[in-house]
Amino acid sequence: MSMSDPIADMLTRIRNACRLGAEVVVMPSSKLKAGIADALKREGYIHDFKVAKASSGPQMQLTLMLRYGPDGERVIQFIDRVSKPGRRVYSGVSSIPKVLSGMGCTILSTSSGVLSDREARQRKVGGEILCRVG
Repeated sequence: MSMSDPIADMLTRIRNACRLGAEVVVMPSSKLKAGIADALKREGYIHDFKVAKASSGPQMQLTLMLRYGPDGERVIQFIDRVSKPGRRVYSGVSSIPKVLSGMGCTILSTSSGVLSDREARQRKVGGEILCRVG
């Protein structure tokens, strides 16, 4: 299977794992995916993540430890791709969209690395809107 959009693949894996109530989700790693995982961790959507060498082959693997509420309710209700390979979506710092009136979070790829909308506003940087989480 050719991977035209590895970020969309990552988000789909997270979505499916949350739906199944899985504790962990594993996928091929990249710097950008690790950056997204780090932003999700900083915003409290996942417990932790780790990048390790895959058991087979030279590919690095990204493992996310998903987070659920005290009664097993999903912390990640939705996670959507915004910018796609065919249609990139960029935003200046003043027009970064708020998700669920600030309850959710937008993850951007900026010149200062992968940041949540909150961090991007603090640092006054805009960038490519990768996805929305809520």
